[in-house]
Parts: sequence; C-alpha cells; structure tokens
Amino acid sequence: MKFSLIKIEQFSGERSTFYTIQLEDGVVLFDEFLEENSKIYEKELKNITQRIRSMANQTGAQEHFFRQKEGKPGDGVCALYDQPKSKLRLYCIRYGNAIVILGGGGRKTTRTLQEDPKLDKENKLMRELSQKITVRVKAGEIDFSVDELEFIGNLEFYD
Repeated sequence: MKFSLIKIEQFSGERSTFYTIQLEDGVVLFDEFLEENSKIYEKELKNITQRIRSMANQTGAQEHFFRQKEGKPGDGVCALYDQPKSKLRLYCIRYGNAIVILGGGGRKTTRTLQEDPKLDKENKLMRELSQKITVRVKAGEIDFSVDELEFIGNLEFYD
C-alpha cells in the first residue's frame, strides 16, 4: 500500500500537530471524511474541527478527548468525536499529546464497529497504517522533532 503522511497546517499549533493520510489514488482521508459528512452532520463537524483547533493551540491532544482502544493494544488507534455520547467517529492515530494522524470514519449506527462495513473498513485501514508507521519509527526512518510536535524523516510509504 502506498501512502503519505501530510501535515495539516490549518490544524497545527503550539500544543499539537495534526497530520492526515493521502493514499496513492490521491484520496486524502480527513478531507474525504469532511466531504462525506458535511451535509448531514454539519454541526458535529464544526464541533470536531473546533476541538482539533483547541487541541492544536491550547490543550494538546489529551487522552480524554478520544475514545481509546479502537484498535489493537499499543497501536494508538482511537476515535475523536464531537461530544462524549456522539455517534460520529473520526478514526485517528494518537502519539501522546503532541501528534495526531486524522483518518476517516463516519456515523456509528450499530452496537459494534465491526457490524458496520464502512466503519470496519476505516478502522482496519488505520490499524494497518499504524503498523507501517510503527515499523518506520522503530527502524529510525521516522523520528520526532526536538519539541516532539512533528514527524521528521521519510513520510512517504511505497510498499
């Protein structure tokens, strides 16, 4: 799978940096999430983007903003939502309070995400990407900046 990590300048600040993923076909996962949900969930998306801006500039990406354990133990896959009981999920990979990779997601209407084909696909994609990024970090091909707010290294994946 070929993909690149892309820094989202408009959602990056002094407290945390947000990235998204561009797939080889040109699809940018966070942009696709916004487009797919903009008509029906305008208010929820506005709340999510405000929360992202707040994390970037004021609070950092604190754990309580995310629904944890959306992937396998240790992979960092979690979900961002507009309010705690909200059904709109944005799957992310969180690296402490400083770096978050925004993926895709959608409305959760089933008891488990595995029962929803779209959410299951989005979640599995983020888990797969997390594994590939982890391999690069462990190999020293991707590192963190001195302030730990940015990735440094090869952010393009061609395997």
